[in-house]
Amino acid sequence: MKKNNLLPTQPLWSKLAFASFGLYLLVDAPSHAKEDLKPIDQFELNRLSVDQSAKAAFEFAFEAGDELTEFSFTAEKGVGANIGEGRRFTRFPRADLDNLREWANHFPKREGGANATSCIACHNSPIANGAGDVALNAIVDPAHTGDPSLYLERNTLHLLGLGIPQRLAEEMSETLFAQKAKGVELACKHGDTDVTLEAKKVKFGVLKIVRKQQQPCLVDFNYDGVEGIDDDLVVKAFGWKGNHATIRSFTRGAAHNELGLQAVELVGDKDGDYDGVTSELSVGDMSALSIYMAALERPVTKVELAELGLVELSSEQKSLIMSGEKQFEALQCSSCHIPQMEIKNSIFTEPSNVPGFFDELFPDGSNPRDHGLVHKTSLRFDLAKDQPNNKVEIAGNKTVHLGAVSTDEDGKVMATWFTDFKRHDMGDELADPSDPLGVGANMFLTRSLAGVGSTGPWLHDGRATTLEEAILAHGGEAEESAVAYKKLSAQEAESLTTYLENLVIFKIESEEHKE
Repeated sequence: MKKNNLLPTQPLWSKLAFASFGLYLLVDAPSHAKEDLKPIDQFELNRLSVDQSAKAAFEFAFEAGDELTEFSFTAEKGVGANIGEGRRFTRFPRADLDNLREWANHFPKREGGANATSCIACHNSPIANGAGDVALNAIVDPAHTGDPSLYLERNTLHLLGLGIPQRLAEEMSETLFAQKAKGVELACKHGDTDVTLEAKKVKFGVLKIVRKQQQPCLVDFNYDGVEGIDDDLVVKAFGWKGNHATIRSFTRGAAHNELGLQAVELVGDKDGDYDGVTSELSVGDMSALSIYMAALERPVTKVELAELGLVELSSEQKSLIMSGEKQFEALQCSSCHIPQMEIKNSIFTEPSNVPGFFDELFPDGSNPRDHGLVHKTSLRFDLAKDQPNNKVEIAGNKTVHLGAVSTDEDGKVMATWFTDFKRHDMGDELADPSDPLGVGANMFLTRSLAGVGSTGPWLHDGRATTLEEAILAHGGEAEESAVAYKKLSAQEAESLTTYLENLVIFKIESEEHKE
């Protein structure tokens, strides 16, 4: 990255700035395309892990992922797609362009785009890997209706700390799998049983299991009472509809649809977007991108920063934030936006070891093992200590690792992510105009509020220009909370929004970037 213009003689807190979207470090835009970017070889990553160490492999993958997200790809490297009409990019889905090799005939089936040349072209607010303004909304037509009234709009979320939600979802899924397995045992013994599904104090409804044959035991499952997740009981933390279980799955879809970059694991050696380039993202590239986003620094709070002397908060601001936290609970916002969950095992691995969170086969039908992606040499790091960014020196030569997930006084790793990982009915006003995934037009995954004070506009299509607008737009299962918010006094309402504005994105410059 380019150096910033901050003077090294300034105290640390003065190098930070408050803006309308929150707290962030003033940095220049990252450098653009480097001609020497080479595909990452998964087998080389494996050899690095074996010959040197898992730490060395992780650090290499993180740096490689950093370069990939900042890299401005060119047509020579496969960015864009054969839209038709001689074009390579479009922000408007073109299902009407259905001649041979044009937009409507790409594979996998195109949802939108291609519309950018780099990840940070959209993920850039308030810093690189952040969120996106409404102007950067993705407009998609997954069903290829060709009808603009049915198109979906998706606002861009930040990429920070994504190992946190994946690891939480993995642990929750393992709990649900175990409950289902225990239910099968009980049904085989007693004939039928109702399994209450609950993980990390989040209730996912009731799974009914009925024995249909005794020797050997065979059972039927009734998923009608299961709530907020798919019948496979895999908790999916990514996508506005909760339709991706892993960073890897979401990223290869985004690369295809938004950048026109097709991963080898998605299409093999074929040219699915007919741009004349194949093997646009290697298996190693996808591993590096996944590890990079998983290990990016977590969002923080202004209160946390103030306690470390990194920013100043007035007593009035602190009081408002504390009052707002109480309002957040009183209005039952915390029933879905659960502030904290414990991570039992803070080791993130790519690929994951949890069923449902790794590819048995890649989307192109090939075996990941044949490409070198195996559990034995998986990339790994500890969410509680290994993130490279935001190691901050404070008074007394003490180093605080703000990038890592925090540990409480009992030694428990506590992730502050503000979600329950469930889909909820958000009401007719927020419903999508169509339902191509079949999960319900009005059903959305509970958005994490981590960093929400730095990432407006808000809601799935960016329609809310203030946090208050976002709160008032809640309907369906959340309507009571929105109604209760309307009844608050002006000061009480301000305290709640101030509490949310306290949830920010923060980045400290590294020594190598100082002048």
